[in-house]
Amino acid sequence: MKTDFLIIGTGVSGLASAIKLSKFGSVLILSKESISETNTFYAQGGIACVWDKNDSFESHINDTIIAGDDLCDKTVVRNVITQAPERLQELINWGIDFTKEKNGFYELGQEGGHSRRRIFHVNDLTGKAVQNAMISKVKELDNIEIREHNIVINLFGKDRVCLGAYVLDKKNSEIYSISAKFTILATGGVGKIYVYTSNPDVASGDGVAMAYRVGATIANMEFVQFHPTCLYHPFAKSFLITEALRGEGAILKDKSGKTFMERYHKLKELAPRDIVSRAIDAELKKSGDDYVYLDIASVKEPGFIKEHFPGVYEQCLKFDIDITKEPIPVVPAAHYCCGGVKVDLNGQSDIKNLFAIGEVSYTGLHGANRLASNSILESLTFAHNCSEFLKDKMNSVKNESFPQWESGNAVDSTEAVVISQNWDEIRRFMWNYVGIVRTDKRLQRAKKRINVLLDEINQYYWDFKISSDLVELRNLATVAKIIIVSAISRKESRGIHHNLDYPNKSNIPRNTYIRVPW
Repeated sequence: MKTDFLIIGTGVSGLASAIKLSKFGSVLILSKESISETNTFYAQGGIACVWDKNDSFESHINDTIIAGDDLCDKTVVRNVITQAPERLQELINWGIDFTKEKNGFYELGQEGGHSRRRIFHVNDLTGKAVQNAMISKVKELDNIEIREHNIVINLFGKDRVCLGAYVLDKKNSEIYSISAKFTILATGGVGKIYVYTSNPDVASGDGVAMAYRVGATIANMEFVQFHPTCLYHPFAKSFLITEALRGEGAILKDKSGKTFMERYHKLKELAPRDIVSRAIDAELKKSGDDYVYLDIASVKEPGFIKEHFPGVYEQCLKFDIDITKEPIPVVPAAHYCCGGVKVDLNGQSDIKNLFAIGEVSYTGLHGANRLASNSILESLTFAHNCSEFLKDKMNSVKNESFPQWESGNAVDSTEAVVISQNWDEIRRFMWNYVGIVRTDKRLQRAKKRINVLLDEINQYYWDFKISSDLVELRNLATVAKIIIVSAISRKESRGIHHNLDYPNKSNIPRNTYIRVPW
């Protein structure tokens, strides 16, 4: 089949791109699960935007660059932040009702690393509100086709030009090809590479792995941000405790009830995420405990908590934790990848006609550490930049056919246990060896193990028929190796990459680039 724009992923990056690009040609959106199963849907915090008269673009720019630890692209930072009011107004026009104060003004939240209140939010369910509003908008547009439960196996490229993709329809196990004039990766993050993550199961690094295999440059993948506070409970899966709680005064305490953040940073609980995560990690290693506490109950009235954090309140109640009366057990968890497919200001990779938007990309906005609530803003901005760039390019590109998928001698697998075993092993050693705090010895151990597993997985890939689990495992293993190799190459500690063997920051900021071959 053919389309003008193939968009892979249905979070805010994919849906915003689809809405804008549908004005210029046909759009086909692929979601490997349901259209709403995305990182966006589970985002609690909000969207950073200069709106208040006492705030300024320069303040937001400065906060972003400080959080990025001198590795941000300042041109990109300025482009994104100065567009924020316009992009927010688009969301409002699309029907998103951001939380307001009683006087009718928008209630702007405070989050770690921000020097002003500038976080637009819909209580603590911002991502869900954005996702649902944009799905409704997309379904109104005749020029957009949505295919759910379709997972991309590989991109197809020729002479460093992307021509489309091979896709597995999970409903009938059929593999088909899509010829596209332009392909936009909007596949989100890599959180499922780690044992503890705030990400849903779909976040297996698909876009980065596919782009790498087709020859695109991948940048700064060693910078994986760990959110300081994920709910710790044996039956709670990937539930994030929003940073906005700390913005409203919530206090971190050890299991004996003592505070500790004052020993790590002058901003205490409002320090940037990397500092808070390392502080919790250090406390847990020192005490041997499995978690610390986040206490909002002692600083805010029950009515305030229920009104401002209904999602967190209701979710914690499911596990018999009443956050209006008791502290929340929390642990750091893999949250956001600051690296990705290297793109320019229009979202274009160095493979012609291949674009990447959102967490799958490296734009230079986040540098070595993402400032809270800048991610949805980045997605909206680059979706806009990309559509403005492509609107005049339609007639200069033609759909090109490419070979149909061939299964060769592949047979049905009788050893699916290999997939689950390798998946579990990768996640475990990535957590232990390539986590919040790293050493050269741990990284080398991880590299040796991933090389063995990649050989095994690749052999399995060619011997047996394709399944969605196999596709995800192959992608996860590929991205794990990219992260490991990137981390080994960075001989310093900067932002969210902390290596005990190189505790200081280099005087010369540099990016890490990886492209085929290793």
